Amino acid sequence: MKRNLMMMCGLASLAAGCTSTQPKEVKPQKPNIIFIMTDDHSFQTLGAYDSTLIKTPGLDRIANEGVTFSNSFVCNSICAPSRAAMLTGKHSHANGQRDNADTFDGSQQTFPKLLHQAGYQTALIGKWHLKSQPTGFDYWNILPGQGSYYNPDFIDSTGQKHYDGYVTDLITDFSTDWLDHRDKDKPFCMLVHHKAVHRVWMPPTKYLNEFKDRKFEVPENFFDDYEGRIAASQQEMSIIKDMDLVYDLKMLDKEGDIKSRLRGAYQGGAYARMNEEQRAAWDAVYDPIIADFRARKLTGRELAEWKYNRYMQDYLACVKSLDDNVARLLKYLDDNGLAENTLVVYTSDQGFYMGEHGWFDKRFMYEESFRTPLLMRFPKAYTNAHGKIDQLVQNIDYAPTFLDLAGVAVPEDIQGESLLPLVGENAPEHWRNGLYYHYYEYPAEHAVKRHYGIRTNRYKLIHFYNDIDAWELYDLQNDPHEMHNLYGQSEYQELADSLKTQLLNLQQQYQDPIINQ
Repeated sequence: MKRNLMMMCGLASLAAGCTSTQPKEVKPQKPNIIFIMTDDHSFQTLGAYDSTLIKTPGLDRIANEGVTFSNSFVCNSICAPSRAAMLTGKHSHANGQRDNADTFDGSQQTFPKLLHQAGYQTALIGKWHLKSQPTGFDYWNILPGQGSYYNPDFIDSTGQKHYDGYVTDLITDFSTDWLDHRDKDKPFCMLVHHKAVHRVWMPPTKYLNEFKDRKFEVPENFFDDYEGRIAASQQEMSIIKDMDLVYDLKMLDKEGDIKSRLRGAYQGGAYARMNEEQRAAWDAVYDPIIADFRARKLTGRELAEWKYNRYMQDYLACVKSLDDNVARLLKYLDDNGLAENTLVVYTSDQGFYMGEHGWFDKRFMYEESFRTPLLMRFPKAYTNAHGKIDQLVQNIDYAPTFLDLAGVAVPEDIQGESLLPLVGENAPEHWRNGLYYHYYEYPAEHAVKRHYGIRTNRYKLIHFYNDIDAWELYDLQNDPHEMHNLYGQSEYQELADSLKTQLLNLQQQYQDPIINQ
């Protein structure tokens, strides 16, 4: 049964209980919801999880004033399917968005539609990436496709328009502008969906030098040989082999001597969108890097480590800009008396590889792409909503959580569970003990085989299928980096059989037609 949890004090008391001197909204009785989502933001590069690579004070504020979900995962680590899962609260096979080639069925039930029917004003700003036109929103202003970092186009109900500026700043500008002009007699749900930090990792000009002189040590399994993991050995997401010198690493030399498969896509695409002033600032930073790269004629391990460092420098500079903009949105809530009655959620559509196994990108059920950040700062009435939550949660849980918070009945066909029972001191004794994952996009870019699997608190079982039949089993307690496939070893046969039974039970629970073991 789905439950609507009103937790301790009634939502009607939220406005009356405020004591801040800031202006405040009195009429709406239900909590507002701001759902911030980024693209490909790894939990390894968010300070609330790990501040080794970068400090993120803006994002960390959500964690410090709310809850951090330490075991947060997706159900399909690829952009469009993950977004569809969040909107619907259903796995990919149930919502129809199995891969990026599918078009989202906008006629189906989503949490914004249900909130709208319950009196919420709804808005979507930023990345959509679902091909069909958004439905269930009073206002939407979205990027076409993947969108552009510099001087992007946006599409709203009146058509496509071009804007000058940096995309992360613009999305925040549009978000605060909508908050200024919305119907203040209604509670609202606003989806702020950033392009950052998606490939090709183009920082704003002010941060081009931010990490330029920082030396990053490669992860300990950067030179993984993929022994015992046939699907991992056949991927095409290697920093060493597949990361493009021009498209990904910006080595666009004026002489045209640096050849790469995607040189034209970068030169005529992302680079060409910059105006004269932006390009001058860009070239002032990158031209010396290009000259140094050409002079050094790197090969082998030195080239691999150089590529990794260039990747990290650009990626982290994009994260820094993102962090600034999250801080700016939080300040807006403070300044306008909205903070006390607003749920603020931060997540990414999936995790990302920061050189682990030698990779960039996502897709695999391995931890770095399967995990995703999830931070929530609850309305003031949720007095115990602080600290870390260790239970296994998944992106299909967001929709029922938002509905539950708003006092809206959660439809029985939603496959996720409201996370509200996990918040506070009286967490349920029984919670899910396994997560189901299913990735479909093959054959496609990066050549990651189709696979499904189960993850428990300690173990993970994966089945790669379609043009391959391979199983992988990991003990995450003793092998957190997933380097040693235990499947097929006699001493783990009983464990493998038990996990297969649990996996089949999940497939039947979620009615996934792939149930042949």
